Amino acid sequence: MKTLRVALAQINPTVGDLDGNVQKVVEYIGRARDLGADLVALPELAITGYPPEDLVFRPQFVAANRQALNDVIAESHGITVIVGFVDSDPDSNSVPSSGRGRIYNAAAIASDGKLVDVYRKALLPNYGVFDEQRYFAPGTSTHVYGIGGSPVAVNICEDIWFPHGPTAAQASQGARLIVNINGSPYHQGKRVQREAMLAERARENGVAIAYANMVGGQDELVFDGGSVVISPTGDVMARAKQFEEDLLVCDVPIHTNAPDVVTGTAEAFIAISEAVSRLRPPLPSSPDLASLGDMAPMSELEEVYTALVTGTRDYARKTGFDKVVLALSGGIDSTLVAVIAADALGPENVVVVSMPSRYSSQGSVTDADVLARNLGVEILSTPIEPVFAAYLQTLKSAFAGTEPDVAEENLQSRIRGDLVMALSNKFGYLALTTGNKSEYATGYATLYGDMSGGFAVIKDVPKTLVYDLCRYRNTVSPVIPISVIEKPPSAELRPDQFDADSLPPYDVLDPIAEAYVENDLPYREIVELGYAPEAVQRVISLIDRAEYKRRQAAPGVKITERNFGRDRRMPIINRYRPF
Repeated sequence: MKTLRVALAQINPTVGDLDGNVQKVVEYIGRARDLGADLVALPELAITGYPPEDLVFRPQFVAANRQALNDVIAESHGITVIVGFVDSDPDSNSVPSSGRGRIYNAAAIASDGKLVDVYRKALLPNYGVFDEQRYFAPGTSTHVYGIGGSPVAVNICEDIWFPHGPTAAQASQGARLIVNINGSPYHQGKRVQREAMLAERARENGVAIAYANMVGGQDELVFDGGSVVISPTGDVMARAKQFEEDLLVCDVPIHTNAPDVVTGTAEAFIAISEAVSRLRPPLPSSPDLASLGDMAPMSELEEVYTALVTGTRDYARKTGFDKVVLALSGGIDSTLVAVIAADALGPENVVVVSMPSRYSSQGSVTDADVLARNLGVEILSTPIEPVFAAYLQTLKSAFAGTEPDVAEENLQSRIRGDLVMALSNKFGYLALTTGNKSEYATGYATLYGDMSGGFAVIKDVPKTLVYDLCRYRNTVSPVIPISVIEKPPSAELRPDQFDADSLPPYDVLDPIAEAYVENDLPYREIVELGYAPEAVQRVISLIDRAEYKRRQAAPGVKITERNFGRDRRMPIINRYRPF
């Protein structure tokens, strides 16, 4: 039996930052080498960042990514490096969208300063947030490599999710360790789902699995890391941190020698230098542990909250914003966004604006002030009554003979949106919106008002989860006034207004919306879950009618299995009614 020292480098690349990504890759190669690793695996498309989307249709981008790979290959002395990049087949012109040759989502296997082989991803996901069949051609071959005298195979993300995919073929060729590199986006419950799948793959094939995932935010996606090594019995041997860059190092027992594999697989076996022959430094951990890394995963609420913080931090920083601004009403949604922003960027980089109107309660104004003090963020007080009165006077003749309604209510929201955007324009702040998924689902959000901004932090967070996240955050440090959590939700745009006047209770609305949006259940099946037919019809009708609003919404962090936008793409003009 041999022992292979495996390093999994979960890094946070930035799409298009080839130089920065290579610098980070090289840094982690050096760290892994210093710890005596036989191989280091880095995430899927680590060179380009993931997902590069239509950048891959630019020949100069693909060529630059290949040149960047050469810089990584040159750093592979004394260690085997597995890293994701975009490969190309310049003599073919069968990619429909580009017409410039077939391109592949690929992994480079490099050792001793040379490119040994390239593995091309075979299974290309084309559902949810994934559009890989738009960009890439599938790979068609599997190889086994001798690394440190042990039989190792490499595949990419989706390749390991299916029982009869490349993993099974590689195991049948003699591989005893599968290195799977990933850009696996987070959603609530994903870690448990992912580790259960990996355990199943390991057991059914009798192989160890080293799963390297990336971390960080890219547009609406968040990558949660949680790289993991699974034994052939399906047990977790080592687990990296979640939502943080990390280098996980694990000594993996390999029960089959590489020479046995050579006989059975002929040309499918590619020998790589015997790095195991050099002296290894001991791992800086207790003698009975063979890994570096935190074995304890986060709770589900901590995962969701950390995903929101990570997505907000990386969206701001990667798009070049140092500070953010948002409207702080004293309600629970803007409260949660303010706390996430302060945790993501530091309180010194958050500006909140209190904009009370004639209908704002004193309690809400006080709650906003208390929260700002607790967080240590700058608060600006800008009452909107003079502007609101001027708007009403300007529209007086046009509105003559009508009763006040949603038009007057939305004026207040739009005034606030204008003021936030003015601060954004003047000082270069990123404007954060504060609407939640329940509001975006039902259209209970104002276009060019509270929907105005550059990033929608809690756009994918249902209202009931907003409350849970606020309670969770107060267990870390009690910054949110309890009155914010306990008072009934209200937009405070007319006297004695409450959300329940316009919407079903959120503990009814949210499960119906989840069933319809995330699970695609038909009307009758939702009713069979125990919800009143009229409530189900009402929620579905509101969701369908609000598509035009969502199409104009800012991007926001994806934390559910199916978000509005990347996952769910419905027509705006749509006369189909499911009941």
